[in-house]
Amino acid sequence: MNPTRTLLAIALLGAASPAAALTLLSEVLYDAAGADDGAVFVELYGEAGSSLEGWTLEGVNGAGGAVGPVLALVGAIPADGFWVVADESAGATGVTGADLLLDFDFQNGPDSVVLRDPLGAIADALGYGVFGAGDVFAGEGSPAPDPPAGQSLARLFANVDTNDNAADWMVLETPTPGSGPLAVVPEPAGALLLLLACSSVLMRRWSESD
Repeated sequence: MNPTRTLLAIALLGAASPAAALTLLSEVLYDAAGADDGAVFVELYGEAGSSLEGWTLEGVNGAGGAVGPVLALVGAIPADGFWVVADESAGATGVTGADLLLDFDFQNGPDSVVLRDPLGAIADALGYGVFGAGDVFAGEGSPAPDPPAGQSLARLFANVDTNDNAADWMVLETPTPGSGPLAVVPEPAGALLLLLACSSVLMRRWSESD
């Protein structure tokens, strides 16, 4: 077999293999319309049944880099993959479908939210707003925008992280805690089908050139 075709076949098998299980930030509302108390939330997306024991969420202040609040997570990712921690007010919250209630309020941009695994390693990070030369950006790539009050930031594809906040995140006029914002979440299999189609054309051309 042509060595080039062998390499292509290996690459295709790798592309078709299931991706490693990820737990990612999926949606963040940090500035509610009106008071933030009992109204803000952070949504995660991950493999159903994945434990969140020992995981933490932390805010990183863009002005100086101070860390806080730090949220200790508990529970597990539900069957649909979406898990929500919401701010509580007097033991309750206005966030629909919250899985965990904690007392917190992440700041408006420029700031960052960092997700750490039980070993303390950064699993995901979102920086949002316009960062000045002296500000501390703790996100990935370039920052996502800073939405108006009452609007959230949501990952375009819940299971895709390109390590660039500007490319991976969009503003949602109507927040969707506990569910994906679009019918295309998680990422459709169409991307893989396109890759296979392109590779088929290339392999046919190589065959004709032999």
